Amino acid sequence: MDRFPFPDDLIAAQREWHATYRALAMPRSRSVTELRRRLLLLSVRIHWHPWWSTPAGWSPAARVELRRMTAGGRNADAA
Repeated sequence: MDRFPFPDDLIAAQREWHATYRALAMPRSRSVTELRRRLLLLSVRIHWHPWWSTPAGWSPAARVELRRMTAGGRNADAA
């Protein structure tokens, strides 16, 4: 069982944020402005999600865990 019971829409938004960030980091990205706008929209959606105001969402560790579990294994090499 997961330590934090993240809602599905929050997990999906964080996964999409990672995918958008990776697309923006690609050289010669054709739609930089569109990707930046999408990244900003997703950042706002994630930051202001109602789940963060629940007791489980109060912990700063919850935000770290959400990023870790949605990064697609990329954080394992970052240590």
